[in-house]
Amino acid sequence: MKILNNVVKGFLCFAVVLFVLSFKSKKIEISSSSIKNDPIDRKVDSVLALMHLNEKIGQLVQYAGKWNATGPSSSDRDQYKLDKLKKGEVGSMLNITSVKSIRETQRIVMEHSRIKIPLIFAYDVIHGYKTIFPIPLGETASWDLEAIKLSSSIAAKESAASGLNWTFAPMIDVSRDARWGRIMEGAGEDPYLNSVVGVARIQGLQGDNLSNVLTIAACAKHLAGYGFGEAGRDYNTVNIGENELHNTILPPFKAAAQAGVATFMNSFNDIDGIPATGHKVLQRDILKGQWGWNGFVVSDWGSIGEMVTHGYAEDTKHAAQIALNAGSDMDMESYAYQSHLEALLSENKVSIGQINDAVKRVLKLKFQLGLFDDPYKYCNEQREKDEIYTKENLEIARDVAKKSIVLLKNKDKVLPLSKNVKSIAVIGPLANDKDTPLGNWRAKATYNSAVSLLEGIKSAVGKKTIVKYEKGVDLTVPNIPEGSNQFSFPLEFNTIDSSGMANAVELAKNSDVVVLAIGENAYQSGEGRSQTNIGFFGLQNQLLEAVYKVNKNIVVVLMNGRPMELQRLSEITPAILECWHLGSQAGYAIADVLFGDYNPSGKLPVSFPYHVGQEPLYYNQKNTGRPSNAKHVTFSAYRDSPKTALYPFGFGLSYTQFSYTDLKLSQDEMDADGEIKASIKITNTGERMGEEVVQLYIRDVTGSLIRPIKELKGFDKIMLKAGETKTVTFNINAEMLQFYTANKIWEVEPGKFNVWIGGNSITTLKETFVVK
Repeated sequence: MKILNNVVKGFLCFAVVLFVLSFKSKKIEISSSSIKNDPIDRKVDSVLALMHLNEKIGQLVQYAGKWNATGPSSSDRDQYKLDKLKKGEVGSMLNITSVKSIRETQRIVMEHSRIKIPLIFAYDVIHGYKTIFPIPLGETASWDLEAIKLSSSIAAKESAASGLNWTFAPMIDVSRDARWGRIMEGAGEDPYLNSVVGVARIQGLQGDNLSNVLTIAACAKHLAGYGFGEAGRDYNTVNIGENELHNTILPPFKAAAQAGVATFMNSFNDIDGIPATGHKVLQRDILKGQWGWNGFVVSDWGSIGEMVTHGYAEDTKHAAQIALNAGSDMDMESYAYQSHLEALLSENKVSIGQINDAVKRVLKLKFQLGLFDDPYKYCNEQREKDEIYTKENLEIARDVAKKSIVLLKNKDKVLPLSKNVKSIAVIGPLANDKDTPLGNWRAKATYNSAVSLLEGIKSAVGKKTIVKYEKGVDLTVPNIPEGSNQFSFPLEFNTIDSSGMANAVELAKNSDVVVLAIGENAYQSGEGRSQTNIGFFGLQNQLLEAVYKVNKNIVVVLMNGRPMELQRLSEITPAILECWHLGSQAGYAIADVLFGDYNPSGKLPVSFPYHVGQEPLYYNQKNTGRPSNAKHVTFSAYRDSPKTALYPFGFGLSYTQFSYTDLKLSQDEMDADGEIKASIKITNTGERMGEEVVQLYIRDVTGSLIRPIKELKGFDKIMLKAGETKTVTFNINAEMLQFYTANKIWEVEPGKFNVWIGGNSITTLKETFVVK
C-alpha cells in the first residue's frame, strides 16, 4: 500500500508538470473573474489555481546566492535557502552568474519542487556586463539615444548569454547633488532627459520581445525620491511636497511605465515620513492605479526589514504587512514575506487578493521571458563563449565612450593635439590606471582590464613622437572590508608622499605638451560613496600647480563619477576634457578625441559648481521673489561665490563652432490642445565637421504653482559640415506644456510661455507665445 501511494503521488506530480507545460498546445479554462483575453494572463491564472499558499508566498521571495550550487553549503543560511528552493518557495535569485551555476540552481527547483515554477535570475548590470560602457551619467553626456540604446542591448546580450534574465537597471532618479555618490548611476538633474534616456535603456535591455533569448527584463529604480536625500547623503530622508514629487521626480517613472518596463524597484529613503517601500500612494495608487502598469515591484536589498529601523514598523512582521499592502510585490533579502505572510493572512492583516495579485505579476514576467516553455533557455554554454566580450562589443564600447566625452575648455585651440608633436608628458595618478576607467557597478568586468589613457595615447601618435609617463602622486582608496561599516576618520585617499612629484615636474618641463589625468578613483562614487568634498583628494592640486609652473601647455583629462569643483583648474589650464569613467575602451576613446580623430560632441547632463556649498545645484531652479541682481545686497545669491554653475547643464564645446540664428515660431498663440512649431537655423562656422546638440527650453511664465525659470523639453543631435546650415524644427504641443497644477491634475494652464533654443541651458535666443 505504501508503494502504491508513492506511485499515485508520483503520477499526480507528473500530471501537474505536464499540465503546466502544455499551455502552448492546450487551452485551459479556469473559472475566475480575473481571467483576461491575453493568453499569458490565462496561463498565469491557470498556474495560480494549482498553487498552495506556501508556493504563492515563495514566488514573492528573492534571495542572493554566492555559494557553489554544486557543492556543500557554506552556512546555515545557505542551507536554509537551498531547502526553500527545493520546496518551490523562492521566486528569484540574484548574484548567481554563469551558465553553469544558474543551470544547477534552476535544476534544484525543477527536479525537487512540487509545481516546478522556474526561477528568474537577476544581477546588477548597470553599464555593461563584461564589456563595460561609460558610467550612466557619462553615457548620458552623449545625448545620443540610439548609442545609449545600443550599449544597453549589448549589456543585455552578454548578461543573457551568461544565463541571466533580469537586471536592476536603469536608475532614473533625478539627482541634483554632486555630493551623492550614486549620481553616477543616473542621467543627471533634468526630468525630461532622465525620461528619454531611461526609455532608451529600457528598450535596449528588453528589445521588442522579452522572449528573445538575448534580451533581459529591465527594472526602473528607485521609486521614488532617492536622488533627493538630504545633504547628498545616501539612504537619507527626503522632504519634498506634491509639486516636486509630481513635476520633477515622477515623470521619468511614468515614462518607464508607459514604455513597458518589466519591473520597478522601490527605494531606501522615506518621503515626508513614509518609507518608499511602504508607500501605498506611490506603488498602488499611482504606479499600478493611475498609470495602469502591470509589472511587479521588487524591494531594494532589505528595504522591507529596514522599515523597522526607520521607526515605521514595529517588527519585521509588521513591515511585511505594510509593504504588501502598499504594493511591494517581491521581497529582496528581508525574509519578511517568507516568515510572516501566512500568519498575516490568517489574521486578516493582508488579503489573499493582494497575494494573488503580486504572484500573478511575477508569473506573468516568467511567461513573457519564456521560462515556462524552457526553464534552461538562457543556459547555453556555447552562447556564453560566443557573445561575451567580443571584438564587436568592444568596438561599440569605444564608439559610445568617445561620444560621452565633453570638451569643457579649449583656449587658443590647444586641442586637438598633433599626432606628430615632438614629445608628450603623460602625468597623473589616473594616467596609467587600467581599473578606474571601469567605474563603479562594473558587473563582471575583469579587474585592470580597461585600456589606460597612456596606452591610448601611445597607440595614436606617430612613430617619432616621444611619450613618457610619470604618476606624480598616488591615489588610493581606504581598505574597508566588504559589508563593514567600521572605518576611521579622516579617510586618506592619498598617501602623503611627494617623492614622485619632482620626476613629474621634470618631465613636464622638458615636454612640448602635458596630458594630466586627475580626478576620482572608481570607488569614490557609487552607492554609499557620498562625500562632502567634491574636489581633488590628496596631492592632486599640488601636482597640478607644480606642473603648471613649468609648462602651461596642459590638457587635463578628468576621470570622475560626479560633478567636481573645477574653479582653480578652469582658471589656469587651457584645455579640459571631461572623460568620466568611460569603460573598457576608455584610453582609445580619449585618444580619439585628444588627437582629433573624433570631434567631441558631448554635453553636460549635470551642472558643475564653483563650490560644493552651492549643492544641490541645477539649472531649472525657481526664480524666487528676489532673483540675482548685482546692484543690491538683498537678493537670492551668495556673497562669496556665484550662484550660477561654472559649467552649466547642456554645456559642451566642439573643435568647430556653431551659430544659432533666426528663431521663429509658426504662430504667437495656440489653443491648450493645439501645437506650435519652433524653428531655428544652425550654422557650422568653423573649419571641420561636427555634431551639435540643439536644445529646446520652455518656461511657463505664470502658473497656479511657481514654474522653473527654464525646462528642457526637447533636443536634436545633428551633424554639420564646415560652412553648412540646417534648420531644426520642434513641435511644441500640450504634452510639453502641461504640469501637475494646484488643481492636483496634469493640465495646460493659459498664459504666456517663453521659448529658447540653443546649445546649452544658458542660451538667450528667445521667443514668446500665448496659450489661450
